[in-house]
Amino acid sequence: MRVTAFLDIPGQDSLPPLVRLEKYAFSENIFNRQIIARGLLDILRDFSNNEEDLLTVMEIVVRLSEDAEPTVRNELMEQIPPIAVFLQENRSNFPVVLSEYLTPIVVRYLTDPNNQVRKSSQEVLLILLEQDLISQHDIENKVCPILLALSAPDSDDEYKAEAVNIICKLASVLSKSTVERLLLPRFCELCGDGKLFQVRKVCATNFGDICHAVGQEATEKFLIPKFFELCSDNIWGMRKACAECFMAVSYSASPEVRRAQLSPLFIRLISDPCRWVRQAAFQSLGPFISTFANPSRAGLYIREDGTLSIRPPAQDLDSDFASGSPSAGNCGNTSSACSTKLSNTEPDPPTEDPSTGTSDFPHVGSSSDGLMANSLEDSASAGAELTRLSPETSAFLELPDGNHFPVNSNSEPGSSACPESPEDVFNNFFYWRTPLPDISKDLELLLSEAGPQEKGYSRPETVHHSCVARSEIQKVLDSLQEHLMNDPDVQAQVQVLSAALRAAQLDSVNEPEHKPTEGLNEVSVSDPSPASDNQMALSASSSQKELSVARILQSTDPGKPCGGATEQLETEQRHLPAPLEENKSKLQDIIPQPLLDQYVSMTDPARAQTVDTDIAKHCAYSLPGVALTLGRQNWHCLKDTYETLASDVQWKVRRTLAFSIHELAVILGDQLTAADLVPVFNGFLKDLDEVRIGILKHLYDFLKLLHEDKRREYLYQLQEFVVTDNSRNWRFRYELAEQLILILELYNPNDVYDYLMHIALKLCADKVSEVRWISFKLVVAILQKFYSHSESALGLSFISELIVRFRHCAKWVGRQAFAFICQAVVSEECIPVDQFVEHLLPSLLSLATDPVPNVRVLLAKALRQTLLEKAYLRNAGNPHLQVVEETVQALQLDRDPDVSFFATLEPKRRSTADTHVLEEQN
Repeated sequence: MRVTAFLDIPGQDSLPPLVRLEKYAFSENIFNRQIIARGLLDILRDFSNNEEDLLTVMEIVVRLSEDAEPTVRNELMEQIPPIAVFLQENRSNFPVVLSEYLTPIVVRYLTDPNNQVRKSSQEVLLILLEQDLISQHDIENKVCPILLALSAPDSDDEYKAEAVNIICKLASVLSKSTVERLLLPRFCELCGDGKLFQVRKVCATNFGDICHAVGQEATEKFLIPKFFELCSDNIWGMRKACAECFMAVSYSASPEVRRAQLSPLFIRLISDPCRWVRQAAFQSLGPFISTFANPSRAGLYIREDGTLSIRPPAQDLDSDFASGSPSAGNCGNTSSACSTKLSNTEPDPPTEDPSTGTSDFPHVGSSSDGLMANSLEDSASAGAELTRLSPETSAFLELPDGNHFPVNSNSEPGSSACPESPEDVFNNFFYWRTPLPDISKDLELLLSEAGPQEKGYSRPETVHHSCVARSEIQKVLDSLQEHLMNDPDVQAQVQVLSAALRAAQLDSVNEPEHKPTEGLNEVSVSDPSPASDNQMALSASSSQKELSVARILQSTDPGKPCGGATEQLETEQRHLPAPLEENKSKLQDIIPQPLLDQYVSMTDPARAQTVDTDIAKHCAYSLPGVALTLGRQNWHCLKDTYETLASDVQWKVRRTLAFSIHELAVILGDQLTAADLVPVFNGFLKDLDEVRIGILKHLYDFLKLLHEDKRREYLYQLQEFVVTDNSRNWRFRYELAEQLILILELYNPNDVYDYLMHIALKLCADKVSEVRWISFKLVVAILQKFYSHSESALGLSFISELIVRFRHCAKWVGRQAFAFICQAVVSEECIPVDQFVEHLLPSLLSLATDPVPNVRVLLAKALRQTLLEKAYLRNAGNPHLQVVEETVQALQLDRDPDVSFFATLEPKRRSTADTHVLEEQN
């Protein structure tokens, strides 16, 4: 019944329909006006045959839109989307009705004094824009002017916050030139609105959409500076919104801007004093790293169908040598001779003043001029610098200004290039041995009998540095005492500083005893005794402590920017002796190294306490994207991280890795997969069902990437999937059957017979019918595998097993399963017809005397709808035709009506079995 059916009552008055409509539309009764507004669509349909009547109705609608009652206006606004769709479908009859009547109503309601009406108009406007029901001309000339007026600086605050939200949504439906001309200037003004943080929050949330709408050039020219301002906003919610949309902004920027400007900015967000900002930044870290992906560097690219493809290595080498730069793989192998990695075990992110301007950000130069020229000099002096500066001295060097140093000096391609000389590129001794001190000057002084003078000269300098360190630590401890009870991060920093202060005091007390020993060790450098190795290990441990203290000192110094501290930490770490197991270089030049260091640190347990308890899960979720960005030649940078995630105590983290291990195998290739992923895969096989399901869903995709000998090792382990932690988890077994159908092609018939066939028979006897039905298809696929490879002996043996297990099964479900298997075998033609009629047909026909009607029903379907449709049996001279027809006639006379019905039903003229009807019945 129509809402406005009361208008059609003949006896109520003698007025014409339009007059009657106008009477009730402007009645004093509010309910009548609401009914008219609610039934406008039906009214328009009734008068759509006459254009003049329809225009009269639209004029009544315009007058009704000016009703003083908000409920009437709200009812009218809710009916506009279906009315607009109706008018769009009949555009040929009413081309201008939507533009001249409805669009002005929607635009006018954007400034309605009633909040509910205004919200409804905003929702309706967005619906009309998404469905493309408003023309571009109306958007530019009717919608945009009112939005610009509402978002003006002198506009009402409430209207401004609502208008900026619509402007951001509007950018996605307008052309690029229109957005730049009409909306971009106002959006940039709103980003710097100092009166309402709600306006800036909306701008920050939708910043990525605006960047995508205006393109790369306008983004870098107008939006990136505003983005820097929003990332430095005093309100933490603004910085959090910026961190969440960082990937979208980076996607719209050029590689140079992404590396030189956005990367240092993101590092600053990761080190934000607010925990929620750090949490959002770490969640966006993996997606942001993925924007650095370059198929020509990583050796991988995504096809149009969404699958990963591997670029041939020969093409990469040719392109790299042609461009005059070393390949990424070569640099990854020799980068240990050039530089070392920033430590990942750093304490909590340093606090900083959120109001710091963007001018304090360090910039990484996009130009590579002078890198090759300076690489020889830097590499030649690297060993001398390592020996001249002791860890104790380098840990407390004065931190430089961040404006003079980039965040990552090795981030550009070619910056990690090494000299061509073999002794400069790689040396076994310098690679594996902890760097030894340079004693050339000491030997000269000893030869000239000037040893005492040198000793007397060096000691006061060391004592001076120790005193400075203690005074600085004590000063910072005093400044942190007032914040000790408010922030757990401050408490952790105080603990580290207190331990460092005690160590510094102890060193100052024991220094006269240690100083002669140091001089003796410097002379006897050729003695590789265990004592000297232990002393080097202790020195390295002490240096790590002092490096942590230096970071805390830097984080509490408001005068030094974060970027400068990062560069100085890299410099300090370069002079620290690395442990032997970490001596392999993990530097790369695909992405800025600080980003990779922060990503790797997401597995640190301290991050879960200070940032987010699910930070390891976010790291695992984005790991395939990061690995794709780095390429297989830089897998060593992520290997330890992956192994740490694979052994995480949270099953959600392991589950995430299990669902993506097949994609990671494609990225890494067969060699790295066998070496690094197969052990993790084996561990997941024995994990919880929540983790194993991730392995199982992509079992075929993973196994097909392995070598044949490695793949055969999993044949015996496949049966472990049948056993689950919870027997009610039938979907697990259903997924196993689906995967086994695909896995059959990976193994030879003998392996299928020895291992997979028994799993299929076990699944066919499952308690859940859904698992049994999919398992019957698995049985048919196994038979097809045997006969397609001319293994008839295996096929006959399997048929005999089916007859024993199902045809002579004591339960009627097993006998019904045998009828379905025979029907599917005939339908799929997986075995020769003569083999079927000789080995399966007699057992199938014997089911005609089965006492259970459900078994005879399935037999009737198999014979009538499938078997009799085959040309082999339709031949009049076939000796088996008479036996089949006699069985069908007996089933037609069956006492069960369902059996007789399906035995009499005319066969369907198609080659596939009617499995859907069968499944519905069961």
